[in-house]
Amino acid sequence: MVNVPRLVVAAPSSGSGKTTVATGLMAALTGRGLAVSGHKVGPDYIDPGYHTLATGRPGRNLDAYLCDPDLVAPLFLHGARGCDLAVVEGVMGLYDGASGQGELASTAHVAKLLRAPVVLVVDASSQSRSVAALVHGFASWDPRVRIGGVILNKVGTDRHEALLREALEESGVPVLGVLRRAERVAVPSRHLGLVPAAERQGGAVDAVAAMAEQVRAGCDLDALTALARSAPPVPGEAWSPPEHRPGRRPVVAVASGAAFTFSYTEHTELLAAAGAEVVPFDPLRDETLPEGVAGLVVGGGFPEVYGPELSANEALRREVAALAASGAPVAAECAGLLYLARSLDGLPMCGVLDAEARMSGRLTLGYREAVALSDNVLAAAGTRMRGHEFHRTVLEPGAGDTPAWGMRLPEPRVEGFVRGGVHASYLHTHWASLPGTARRFVERCAG
Repeated sequence: MVNVPRLVVAAPSSGSGKTTVATGLMAALTGRGLAVSGHKVGPDYIDPGYHTLATGRPGRNLDAYLCDPDLVAPLFLHGARGCDLAVVEGVMGLYDGASGQGELASTAHVAKLLRAPVVLVVDASSQSRSVAALVHGFASWDPRVRIGGVILNKVGTDRHEALLREALEESGVPVLGVLRRAERVAVPSRHLGLVPAAERQGGAVDAVAAMAEQVRAGCDLDALTALARSAPPVPGEAWSPPEHRPGRRPVVAVASGAAFTFSYTEHTELLAAAGAEVVPFDPLRDETLPEGVAGLVVGGGFPEVYGPELSANEALRREVAALAASGAPVAAECAGLLYLARSLDGLPMCGVLDAEARMSGRLTLGYREAVALSDNVLAAAGTRMRGHEFHRTVLEPGAGDTPAWGMRLPEPRVEGFVRGGVHASYLHTHWASLPGTARRFVERCAG
Protein backbone atom coordinates (compact mmCIF):
# COMPACT_ATOMS: atom_id res chain seq x y z
CA MET A 1 0.00 0.00 0.00
CA VAL A 2 1.11 3.54 -0.82
CA ASN A 3 0.50 6.64 1.27
CA VAL A 4 -0.59 9.51 -1.01
CA PRO A 5 -2.02 12.54 0.82
CA ARG A 6 -5.41 13.18 -0.78
CA LEU A 7 -8.75 14.94 -0.56
CA VAL A 8 -12.07 14.43 -2.29
CA VAL A 9 -13.95 17.66 -3.04
CA ALA A 10 -17.68 16.90 -3.02
CA ALA A 11 -20.99 18.75 -2.72
CA PRO A 12 -24.64 18.15 -1.85
CA SER A 13 -25.61 18.78 -5.51
CA SER A 14 -24.36 19.94 -8.88
CA GLY A 15 -23.78 23.66 -9.19
CA SER A 16 -22.44 24.07 -5.67
CA GLY A 17 -18.94 25.09 -6.76
CA LYS A 18 -16.93 21.83 -6.79
CA THR A 19 -14.98 22.73 -9.93
CA THR A 20 -14.05 26.18 -8.63
CA VAL A 21 -12.87 24.82 -5.29
CA ALA A 22 -11.12 21.70 -6.61
CA THR A 23 -9.35 23.47 -9.48
CA GLY A 24 -8.49 26.49 -7.34
CA LEU A 25 -7.13 24.23 -4.59
CA MET A 26 -4.99 22.31 -7.09
CA ALA A 27 -3.55 25.55 -8.46
CA ALA A 28 -3.04 27.11 -5.02
CA LEU A 29 -1.18 24.06 -3.69
CA THR A 30 0.87 23.83 -6.89
CA GLY A 31 1.76 27.48 -6.32
CA ARG A 32 3.17 26.45 -2.94
CA GLY A 33 5.67 24.21 -4.69
CA LEU A 34 3.80 20.93 -4.24
CA ALA A 35 3.48 18.36 -7.01
CA VAL A 36 -0.30 17.97 -7.22
CA SER A 37 -2.27 15.29 -9.06
CA GLY A 38 -5.78 16.19 -10.26
CA HIS A 39 -8.57 13.63 -10.67
CA LYS A 40 -12.26 13.70 -11.60
CA VAL A 41 -14.92 11.23 -10.48
CA GLY A 42 -17.04 10.02 -13.39
CA PRO A 43 -16.74 10.12 -17.17
CA ASP A 44 -16.48 13.90 -17.64
CA TYR A 45 -13.69 15.04 -19.99
CA ILE A 46 -13.92 18.80 -19.50
CA ASP A 47 -13.02 19.36 -15.83
CA PRO A 48 -9.76 17.37 -16.16
CA GLY A 49 -8.66 19.90 -18.79
CA TYR A 50 -8.83 22.63 -16.16
CA HIS A 51 -7.08 20.34 -13.68
CA THR A 52 -4.23 20.00 -16.18
CA LEU A 53 -3.85 23.77 -16.34
CA ALA A 54 -3.91 23.98 -12.54
CA THR A 55 -1.29 21.30 -11.87
CA GLY A 56 0.82 21.01 -15.01
CA ARG A 57 0.08 17.26 -15.04
CA PRO A 58 -2.50 15.28 -17.05
CA GLY A 59 -5.95 15.37 -15.47
CA ARG A 60 -7.37 11.88 -14.97
CA ASN A 61 -10.75 10.25 -14.42
CA LEU A 62 -11.81 7.79 -11.75
CA ASP A 63 -14.98 6.03 -12.87
CA ALA A 64 -16.14 2.96 -10.98
CA TYR A 65 -18.74 2.18 -13.66
CA LEU A 66 -16.62 2.42 -16.82
CA CYS A 67 -13.81 0.65 -14.99
CA ASP A 68 -14.27 -2.04 -12.36
CA PRO A 69 -14.34 -0.61 -8.81
CA ASP A 70 -11.20 -2.65 -8.13
CA LEU A 71 -9.39 -0.51 -10.74
CA VAL A 72 -10.16 2.85 -9.10
CA ALA A 73 -7.37 2.79 -6.52
CA PRO A 74 -4.75 1.40 -8.95
CA LEU A 75 -5.63 4.06 -11.56
CA PHE A 76 -5.47 6.73 -8.84
CA LEU A 77 -2.03 5.55 -7.76
CA HIS A 78 -0.85 5.50 -11.38
CA GLY A 79 -1.96 9.10 -11.91
CA ALA A 80 -0.63 10.31 -8.56
CA ARG A 81 2.74 8.57 -8.88
CA GLY A 82 5.51 10.91 -7.70
CA CYS A 83 3.12 13.57 -6.37
CA ASP A 84 3.04 15.23 -2.98
CA LEU A 85 -0.74 15.44 -2.80
CA ALA A 86 -3.84 14.58 -4.86
CA VAL A 87 -7.17 16.38 -5.19
CA VAL A 88 -10.17 14.44 -6.47
CA GLU A 89 -13.13 16.45 -7.76
CA GLY A 90 -16.46 14.70 -7.26
CA VAL A 91 -19.44 14.39 -9.58
CA MET A 92 -23.04 15.57 -9.00
CA GLY A 93 -24.12 15.23 -5.36
CA LEU A 94 -21.93 13.25 -2.96
CA TYR A 95 -24.16 10.18 -2.92
CA ASP A 96 -25.44 10.30 -6.54
CA GLY A 97 -24.28 7.28 -8.54
CA ALA A 98 -25.15 5.39 -11.69
CA SER A 99 -28.90 5.40 -12.20
CA GLY A 100 -30.56 2.42 -10.53
CA GLN A 101 -27.22 1.03 -9.29
CA GLY A 102 -27.10 2.30 -5.72
CA GLU A 103 -23.85 3.99 -4.77
CA LEU A 104 -21.91 2.64 -7.79
CA ALA A 105 -19.69 5.34 -9.35
CA SER A 106 -20.81 8.01 -6.89
CA THR A 107 -18.33 10.37 -5.28
CA ALA A 108 -18.97 8.64 -1.95
CA HIS A 109 -18.20 5.26 -3.52
CA VAL A 110 -14.88 6.51 -4.93
CA ALA A 111 -13.98 8.22 -1.63
CA LYS A 112 -14.45 4.91 0.17
CA LEU A 113 -12.44 3.00 -2.43
CA LEU A 114 -9.61 5.51 -1.92
CA ARG A 115 -10.09 5.78 1.87
CA ALA A 116 -9.98 9.53 1.35
CA PRO A 117 -11.39 12.32 3.53
CA VAL A 118 -14.10 14.46 1.93
CA VAL A 119 -14.40 18.23 1.89
CA LEU A 120 -18.02 19.24 1.35
CA VAL A 121 -18.60 22.40 -0.71
CA VAL A 122 -21.93 23.94 0.24
CA ASP A 123 -23.75 26.66 -1.69
CA ALA A 124 -24.77 28.81 1.26
CA SER A 125 -26.26 31.65 -0.77
CA SER A 126 -29.87 31.07 0.38
CA GLN A 127 -29.53 29.67 3.90
CA SER A 128 -28.14 30.36 7.32
CA ARG A 129 -28.82 28.01 10.28
CA SER A 130 -30.22 25.32 7.98
CA VAL A 131 -26.69 24.71 6.73
CA ALA A 132 -25.98 22.78 9.93
CA ALA A 133 -28.84 20.35 9.30
CA LEU A 134 -27.70 19.83 5.72
CA VAL A 135 -24.08 19.15 6.71
CA HIS A 136 -25.15 16.88 9.58
CA GLY A 137 -27.28 14.84 7.19
CA PHE A 138 -24.48 14.35 4.69
CA ALA A 139 -21.92 13.57 7.40
CA SER A 140 -24.10 10.98 9.14
CA TRP A 141 -25.72 9.28 6.12
CA ASP A 142 -22.86 6.81 5.60
CA PRO A 143 -20.41 6.44 8.51
CA ARG A 144 -17.82 4.98 6.12
CA VAL A 145 -17.62 8.36 4.35
CA ARG A 146 -15.46 10.73 6.38
CA ILE A 147 -16.52 14.37 6.01
CA GLY A 148 -13.36 16.14 7.14
CA GLY A 149 -14.54 19.71 6.66
CA VAL A 150 -16.82 22.17 4.92
CA ILE A 151 -16.13 25.00 2.49
CA LEU A 152 -18.95 27.52 2.36
CA ASN A 153 -19.45 28.97 -1.12
CA LYS A 154 -21.32 32.05 -2.38
CA VAL A 155 -21.42 33.69 1.04
CA GLY A 156 -22.83 37.21 0.87
CA THR A 157 -21.64 39.33 3.81
CA ASP A 158 -19.64 39.18 7.02
CA ARG A 159 -22.94 38.87 8.93
CA HIS A 160 -23.98 35.96 6.71
CA GLU A 161 -20.65 34.24 7.33
CA ALA A 162 -20.99 34.69 11.09
CA LEU A 163 -24.46 33.09 11.08
CA LEU A 164 -23.20 30.12 9.08
CA ARG A 165 -20.16 29.57 11.30
CA GLU A 166 -22.29 29.79 14.44
CA ALA A 167 -24.71 27.19 13.11
CA LEU A 168 -21.94 24.80 12.08
CA GLU A 169 -20.23 24.90 15.49
CA GLU A 170 -22.79 22.38 16.70
CA SER A 171 -22.29 20.01 13.75
CA GLY A 172 -18.78 18.96 14.71
CA VAL A 173 -17.60 19.47 11.11
CA PRO A 174 -14.97 22.23 10.86
CA VAL A 175 -15.27 25.12 8.41
CA LEU A 176 -12.13 25.01 6.25
CA GLY A 177 -13.00 27.88 3.95
CA VAL A 178 -15.47 30.62 3.07
CA LEU A 179 -15.76 31.88 -0.52
CA ARG A 180 -17.66 35.02 -1.40
CA ARG A 181 -19.75 35.46 -4.53
CA ALA A 182 -17.34 36.15 -7.41
CA GLU A 183 -18.23 36.56 -11.05
CA ARG A 184 -14.60 36.54 -12.17
CA VAL A 185 -14.21 32.80 -11.70
CA ALA A 186 -17.27 31.97 -13.79
CA VAL A 187 -16.42 29.62 -16.66
CA PRO A 188 -18.55 29.83 -19.83
CA SER A 189 -20.80 26.90 -20.65
CA ARG A 190 -22.51 25.48 -23.70
CA HIS A 191 -24.92 22.64 -24.47
CA LEU A 192 -22.75 19.86 -22.96
CA GLY A 193 -21.28 21.74 -20.00
CA LEU A 194 -18.24 23.97 -19.50
CA VAL A 195 -16.31 25.17 -22.53
CA PRO A 196 -13.13 23.00 -22.64
CA ALA A 197 -9.92 24.65 -21.52
CA ALA A 198 -8.25 23.85 -24.85
CA GLU A 199 -10.75 26.12 -26.62
CA ARG A 200 -10.28 29.13 -24.35
CA GLN A 201 -6.49 29.51 -24.46
CA GLY A 202 -5.62 32.56 -22.29
CA GLY A 203 -9.16 32.80 -20.92
CA ALA A 204 -8.88 29.39 -19.29
CA VAL A 205 -5.51 30.27 -17.76
CA ASP A 206 -7.01 33.47 -16.32
CA ALA A 207 -10.00 31.54 -14.95
CA VAL A 208 -7.77 29.01 -13.19
CA ALA A 209 -5.64 31.81 -11.76
CA ALA A 210 -8.80 33.50 -10.43
CA MET A 211 -9.96 30.23 -8.85
CA ALA A 212 -6.59 29.83 -7.16
CA GLU A 213 -6.70 33.41 -5.88
CA GLN A 214 -10.17 32.91 -4.43
CA VAL A 215 -9.19 29.65 -2.70
CA ARG A 216 -6.00 31.17 -1.29
CA ALA A 217 -7.94 34.13 0.07
CA GLY A 218 -10.85 32.16 1.52
CA CYS A 219 -9.56 28.74 2.54
CA ASP A 220 -7.22 27.42 5.20
CA LEU A 221 -4.64 25.73 2.98
CA ASP A 222 -2.66 24.45 5.96
CA ALA A 223 -5.73 22.75 7.43
CA LEU A 224 -6.67 21.28 4.05
CA THR A 225 -3.15 19.95 3.56
CA ALA A 226 -3.17 18.45 7.05
CA LEU A 227 -6.51 16.77 6.32
CA ALA A 228 -5.10 15.30 3.11
CA ARG A 229 -2.08 13.98 4.98
CA SER A 230 -4.33 12.30 7.54
CA ALA A 231 -5.56 9.81 4.92
CA PRO A 232 -4.35 6.23 5.49
CA PRO A 233 -2.38 4.34 2.82
CA VAL A 234 -4.22 3.61 -0.43
CA PRO A 235 -4.95 -0.10 -0.82
CA GLY A 236 -3.46 -1.96 -3.79
CA GLU A 237 -0.72 -1.33 -6.32
CA ALA A 238 -0.47 1.27 -9.07
CA TRP A 239 -1.89 0.37 -12.47
CA SER A 240 0.47 0.24 -15.43
CA PRO A 241 -0.45 -0.20 -19.12
CA PRO A 242 0.59 -3.70 -20.22
CA GLU A 243 3.52 -3.58 -22.61
CA HIS A 244 3.64 -5.41 -25.93
CA ARG A 245 5.86 -5.08 -28.95
CA PRO A 246 4.40 -6.03 -32.34
CA GLY A 247 6.60 -6.94 -35.28
CA ARG A 248 6.87 -3.29 -36.25
CA ARG A 249 6.02 -0.03 -34.50
CA PRO A 250 3.06 1.47 -36.38
CA VAL A 251 2.24 5.17 -36.42
CA VAL A 252 -1.18 5.82 -34.86
CA ALA A 253 -2.53 9.31 -35.47
CA VAL A 254 -4.69 10.70 -32.65
CA ALA A 255 -6.98 13.68 -33.32
CA SER A 256 -6.39 16.62 -30.99
CA GLY A 257 -6.94 20.37 -30.94
CA ALA A 258 -9.99 22.38 -29.96
CA ALA A 259 -12.53 20.23 -31.83
CA PHE A 260 -11.42 16.91 -30.29
CA THR A 261 -10.64 17.38 -26.62
CA PHE A 262 -12.41 14.33 -25.17
CA SER A 263 -9.90 11.58 -24.52
CA TYR A 264 -8.81 9.67 -21.43
CA THR A 265 -5.09 10.03 -20.74
CA GLU A 266 -4.73 6.27 -20.32
CA HIS A 267 -5.75 5.65 -23.97
CA THR A 268 -2.58 7.13 -25.44
CA GLU A 269 -0.55 5.44 -22.70
CA LEU A 270 -2.10 2.10 -23.61
CA LEU A 271 -1.47 2.64 -27.33
CA ALA A 272 2.18 3.52 -26.69
CA ALA A 273 2.67 0.56 -24.34
CA ALA A 274 1.12 -1.73 -26.96
CA GLY A 275 3.84 -0.69 -29.38
CA ALA A 276 2.40 2.27 -31.30
CA GLU A 277 4.15 5.51 -32.12
CA VAL A 278 1.38 7.91 -31.10
CA VAL A 279 1.36 11.13 -33.15
CA PRO A 280 -1.23 13.86 -32.45
CA PHE A 281 -2.71 15.95 -35.25
CA ASP A 282 -5.24 18.79 -35.36
CA PRO A 283 -8.05 18.41 -37.94
CA LEU A 284 -8.69 22.15 -37.69
CA ARG A 285 -5.15 23.06 -38.76
CA ASP A 286 -3.32 20.14 -40.34
CA GLU A 287 -4.01 19.45 -44.00
CA THR A 288 -2.32 16.06 -43.98
CA LEU A 289 -2.22 13.06 -41.67
CA PRO A 290 1.10 12.26 -39.96
CA GLU A 291 3.65 10.66 -42.25
CA GLY A 292 3.50 6.88 -42.39
CA VAL A 293 0.15 6.69 -40.57
CA ALA A 294 -1.11 3.12 -40.12
CA GLY A 295 -4.16 3.78 -37.92
CA LEU A 296 -6.37 6.61 -36.74
CA VAL A 297 -8.10 7.41 -33.43
CA VAL A 298 -10.65 10.25 -33.35
CA GLY A 299 -12.15 10.85 -29.92
CA GLY A 300 -14.91 13.09 -28.65
CA GLY A 301 -15.36 16.83 -28.51
CA PHE A 302 -17.39 19.53 -30.21
CA PRO A 303 -17.24 19.07 -34.00
CA GLU A 304 -20.63 20.80 -34.29
CA VAL A 305 -19.03 24.00 -32.96
CA TYR A 306 -16.23 23.76 -35.51
CA GLY A 307 -18.24 22.26 -38.39
CA PRO A 308 -17.40 24.99 -40.94
CA GLU A 309 -13.64 24.78 -40.21
CA LEU A 310 -13.59 20.97 -40.28
CA SER A 311 -15.55 20.94 -43.52
CA ALA A 312 -13.29 23.59 -45.09
CA ASN A 313 -10.22 21.37 -44.50
CA GLU A 314 -11.06 19.34 -47.59
CA ALA A 315 -7.51 18.05 -48.08
CA LEU A 316 -7.49 16.33 -44.70
CA ARG A 317 -11.02 15.00 -45.16
CA ARG A 318 -9.89 13.31 -48.37
CA GLU A 319 -6.87 11.78 -46.61
CA VAL A 320 -9.03 10.40 -43.80
CA ALA A 321 -11.47 8.91 -46.33
CA ALA A 322 -8.61 7.35 -48.30
CA LEU A 323 -7.04 5.88 -45.16
CA ALA A 324 -10.35 4.31 -44.15
CA ALA A 325 -10.95 3.00 -47.69
CA SER A 326 -7.56 1.28 -47.58
CA GLY A 327 -8.76 -0.87 -44.68
CA ALA A 328 -6.52 0.77 -42.08
CA PRO A 329 -7.85 0.61 -38.50
CA VAL A 330 -9.92 3.65 -37.54
CA ALA A 331 -11.52 4.07 -34.10
CA ALA A 332 -13.95 6.96 -33.61
CA GLU A 333 -16.05 7.98 -30.60
CA CYS A 334 -18.94 10.44 -30.62
CA ALA A 335 -17.38 13.56 -32.20
CA GLY A 336 -15.18 11.23 -34.23
CA LEU A 337 -18.30 9.43 -35.44
CA LEU A 338 -19.77 12.73 -36.63
CA TYR A 339 -16.51 13.66 -38.37
CA LEU A 340 -16.56 10.39 -40.30
CA ALA A 341 -20.17 10.89 -41.41
CA ARG A 342 -21.14 12.12 -44.87
CA SER A 343 -22.30 15.44 -43.47
CA LEU A 344 -22.91 17.33 -40.22
CA ASP A 345 -25.72 19.89 -40.23
CA GLY A 346 -25.48 19.93 -44.02
CA LEU A 347 -21.72 20.53 -44.10
CA PRO A 348 -19.59 17.90 -45.88
CA MET A 349 -17.49 15.74 -43.56
CA CYS A 350 -15.18 12.82 -44.37
CA GLY A 351 -17.82 10.58 -45.95
CA VAL A 352 -16.36 7.41 -44.49
CA LEU A 353 -19.81 6.40 -43.22
CA ASP A 354 -23.04 6.52 -45.16
CA ALA A 355 -24.79 8.65 -42.54
CA GLU A 356 -26.07 12.20 -42.12
CA ALA A 357 -25.60 13.88 -38.72
CA ARG A 358 -27.40 16.87 -37.28
CA MET A 359 -27.83 18.72 -34.02
CA SER A 360 -31.04 18.07 -32.09
CA GLY A 361 -32.74 19.52 -29.05
CA ARG A 362 -32.60 16.23 -27.20
CA LEU A 363 -29.80 15.30 -24.80
CA THR A 364 -28.76 11.65 -24.84
CA LEU A 365 -26.98 10.96 -21.58
CA GLY A 366 -26.15 7.97 -19.43
CA TYR A 367 -24.09 4.90 -18.72
CA ARG A 368 -24.53 1.93 -21.04
CA GLU A 369 -23.77 -1.80 -21.07
CA ALA A 370 -22.78 -2.91 -24.55
CA VAL A 371 -21.76 -6.06 -26.41
CA ALA A 372 -19.74 -6.12 -29.64
CA LEU A 373 -21.92 -7.51 -32.42
CA SER A 374 -19.08 -8.51 -34.75
CA ASP A 375 -15.32 -8.86 -34.85
CA ASN A 376 -13.74 -5.45 -35.34
CA VAL A 377 -10.51 -3.51 -34.74
CA LEU A 378 -11.37 -2.90 -31.06
CA ALA A 379 -13.04 -6.09 -29.89
CA ALA A 380 -14.01 -9.63 -30.78
CA ALA A 381 -17.67 -10.44 -31.28
CA GLY A 382 -19.38 -10.96 -27.93
CA THR A 383 -16.98 -8.71 -25.99
CA ARG A 384 -18.80 -6.83 -23.25
CA MET A 385 -17.87 -3.27 -22.33
CA ARG A 386 -19.37 -0.48 -20.34
CA GLY A 387 -19.58 3.00 -21.79
CA HIS A 388 -21.15 6.42 -21.59
CA GLU A 389 -23.23 8.46 -24.03
CA PHE A 390 -23.34 12.26 -23.94
CA HIS A 391 -24.49 14.15 -27.04
CA ARG A 392 -27.16 16.33 -28.61
CA THR A 393 -26.88 15.01 -32.14
CA VAL A 394 -28.69 12.33 -34.13
CA LEU A 395 -27.60 10.22 -37.08
CA GLU A 396 -29.63 9.09 -40.05
CA PRO A 397 -27.71 6.01 -41.21
CA GLY A 398 -27.68 4.64 -44.70
CA ALA A 399 -27.46 0.98 -45.64
CA GLY A 400 -24.56 -1.44 -45.67
CA ASP A 401 -22.86 -0.89 -42.31
CA THR A 402 -22.82 -3.44 -39.49
CA PRO A 403 -23.83 -2.04 -36.07
CA ALA A 404 -20.95 -1.79 -33.60
CA TRP A 405 -22.78 -2.45 -30.34
CA GLY A 406 -25.90 -4.02 -28.98
CA MET A 407 -27.20 -2.30 -25.84
CA ARG A 408 -29.92 -3.09 -23.31
CA LEU A 409 -30.35 0.26 -21.59
CA PRO A 410 -32.21 2.55 -21.58
CA GLU A 411 -33.91 0.32 -24.16
CA PRO A 412 -32.71 -2.57 -26.36
CA ARG A 413 -31.09 -1.17 -29.49
CA VAL A 414 -28.07 -1.33 -31.74
CA GLU A 415 -25.63 1.53 -32.11
CA GLY A 416 -22.57 2.57 -34.09
CA PHE A 417 -20.95 1.34 -37.29
CA VAL A 418 -18.40 -1.26 -38.34
CA ARG A 419 -17.18 -1.00 -41.93
CA GLY A 420 -13.90 -2.66 -42.93
CA GLY A 421 -11.31 -1.40 -40.46
CA VAL A 422 -13.60 1.35 -39.15
CA HIS A 423 -15.25 1.23 -35.72
CA ALA A 424 -17.36 4.34 -35.06
CA SER A 425 -19.83 4.84 -32.23
CA TYR A 426 -21.40 7.36 -29.90
CA LEU A 427 -20.23 5.23 -26.98
CA HIS A 428 -17.32 6.58 -24.93
CA THR A 429 -15.35 3.72 -23.37
CA HIS A 430 -12.37 3.55 -21.01
CA TRP A 431 -9.80 1.18 -22.47
CA ALA A 432 -8.11 0.57 -19.11
CA SER A 433 -11.13 -1.59 -18.28
CA LEU A 434 -10.14 -3.91 -21.14
CA PRO A 435 -6.44 -3.34 -21.98
CA GLY A 436 -6.64 -5.84 -24.83
CA THR A 437 -8.53 -3.16 -26.77
CA ALA A 438 -5.40 -1.08 -27.40
CA ARG A 439 -3.26 -4.14 -28.13
CA ARG A 440 -5.80 -5.45 -30.65
CA PHE A 441 -5.94 -2.07 -32.39
CA VAL A 442 -2.14 -1.68 -32.56
CA GLU A 443 -1.68 -5.25 -33.83
CA ARG A 444 -4.17 -4.52 -36.63
CA CYS A 445 -2.21 -1.37 -37.45
CA ALA A 446 1.05 -3.32 -37.54
CA GLY A 447 -0.50 -5.76 -39.97
